[in-house]
Amino acid sequence: MRVTDQIMELDKKTPGKRGAIRKDVARLGVVLLGALLMAVNIRIFVRAGHLYPGGATGLSLLIIRLLKKFAGISIPYAPVNILLNSIPVYIGFRYIGKKFTGFSLVMILANSLLVDLLPTHAITYDPLLIAIFGGMINGLAISLCLLVGATSGGTDFISIYISKRTGKDAFNIILGMNAVILGIAGLNFGWDKALYSIVFQYFSTQVLHLLYRNYQKVTMFIVTEYPEKVSQMIYDVCRHGSTMIEGKGGYEGSNRTVVYSVIDAPESGRVIQEIYKIDPHAFVNSVQTKELRGNFYYKKID
Repeated sequence: MRVTDQIMELDKKTPGKRGAIRKDVARLGVVLLGALLMAVNIRIFVRAGHLYPGGATGLSLLIIRLLKKFAGISIPYAPVNILLNSIPVYIGFRYIGKKFTGFSLVMILANSLLVDLLPTHAITYDPLLIAIFGGMINGLAISLCLLVGATSGGTDFISIYISKRTGKDAFNIILGMNAVILGIAGLNFGWDKALYSIVFQYFSTQVLHLLYRNYQKVTMFIVTEYPEKVSQMIYDVCRHGSTMIEGKGGYEGSNRTVVYSVIDAPESGRVIQEIYKIDPHAFVNSVQTKELRGNFYYKKID
């Protein structure tokens, strides 16, 4: 059972205010786990490989290293990272959701403090291993937070804001923005570090796409003898409408109805299960949606 499913079960079993408190406590625990995991990753992998994870984390490390190189000033990680996250946090409170941003702020503060408090312990100095496994752990830490309604801060706020406004998956756009950070790092500290940082960010993004699918959309084409029931079920399950298209079977020549709908990717599994409860002989084609424009129902972020 996924983390989000466990939290939802807690909420169902304990009704009312007490259930909400237990849900938030579980949510806080996962956020703190993500903060610890990310801090350990920075101390063990990122600093050992002199990498730049991208976003606010990468920019914080870049600023710290630039000040050390050119001004001989050593400053801790926490104040730099917290300062850089101040504007994204404002965006979160203003445009995304107060509770979501509140838990994200806990993540930012806990992670920032833990990076300065935890000891550095390098497992390996192989830059490729550091880039691959460090990137995977980074993606896991970010995914844990996103799955329970929080974020690691920085460009995550911006990417979610863009996704809500445009309907596009913005994580690849953010990956492109990180090129500026890597360019500055490459010029000042060597291009090998910048190139390995790209590997780090690639694996982080792949894990993120694998585990967190809330901003991915799926287009479904369903050939069924019960189009009205299927259409109503889609609305009941995920609050998305559908379009019925009349067609003709190419083999038998019989009339067929195709139910067309675009839904959130995490809900596709449940929708398919419900389709086959209604019509065991339905034909379902599920296609990943790259871009979506027009009216589409987005669940409110708390």
